[in-house]
Amino acid sequence: MDGLLVDSEPIWHDVEIDIFSRHGVPLTVERCLETKGMYLGDAVEHWYERYPWSGATRAEVAAEIVDAMARRLEAAVELKPGARHALDFCAARAAVLALASSSPRRLIDATLRRLGLEARFAVVHSGEDEPVGKPDPAIFLTTARLLGVAPDRCVVFEDSAAGVLAAKGAGMACVAVPEADPTAARERARAFTAGYLSLPNYANNLRRLGFSDEDVAGGGSDRLVDAVVCWGDDAQVAERVRRYHDAGADHVCLQVLSGNRESFPLEEYRRLALAILG
Repeated sequence: MDGLLVDSEPIWHDVEIDIFSRHGVPLTVERCLETKGMYLGDAVEHWYERYPWSGATRAEVAAEIVDAMARRLEAAVELKPGARHALDFCAARAAVLALASSSPRRLIDATLRRLGLEARFAVVHSGEDEPVGKPDPAIFLTTARLLGVAPDRCVVFEDSAAGVLAAKGAGMACVAVPEADPTAARERARAFTAGYLSLPNYANNLRRLGFSDEDVAGGGSDRLVDAVVCWGDDAQVAERVRRYHDAGADHVCLQVLSGNRESFPLEEYRRLALAILG
């Protein structure tokens, strides 16, 4: 749901950074991406293991996040571009739809209610009702059982590495949806470019290539980010690589910016290999 159906990822980042910082966890947008696709309880546990805090319990911190998210979602969340068309496309073909999200059920219900989508899904299932979250396949297997459909007859749409692994583990076909929104794609890119641009050798090389001090500042201007980071779907990335080859490059090195530095993005590399090499 988050980041795929609705544009809630920036809201999650704001809320997590605000609340975790109150408990001594130095979160940034980049570090928020480490827990993308995780059940909230697992995400809280993830940060507690790295920055154990005193005072509030982990359950209390999770409740703070849910309360803040519910207020924000009920006031401001919007559908991602193309999401309603995709739902209409499936409905026109009599596809039975389910929503399986790592978000707490309270947040799922608040989102669907605001957008008037409650009747669109035959099954709505939250990861909080599972003993383990993604990348374990349990959430998808339970959803298939509730639908009365065999796992190998299901197609999952996912935008997170953890979700893709969960779908594959469930034996389901999976459509991995890359980030196509320019603002969101550049936000993720800057989480990586900021570190490089803080190093004099990288920044000076870019200046020699014609980028200004303003381009180099703040994680990189849109112009700089678009020049050094390929974003879009697999075909768009493959086309960018081909343009480098056409310009005379004999080697092009790709690094997938998956948002989770603790898990190697093997599925993303496989998809890119198919798109580039055929």
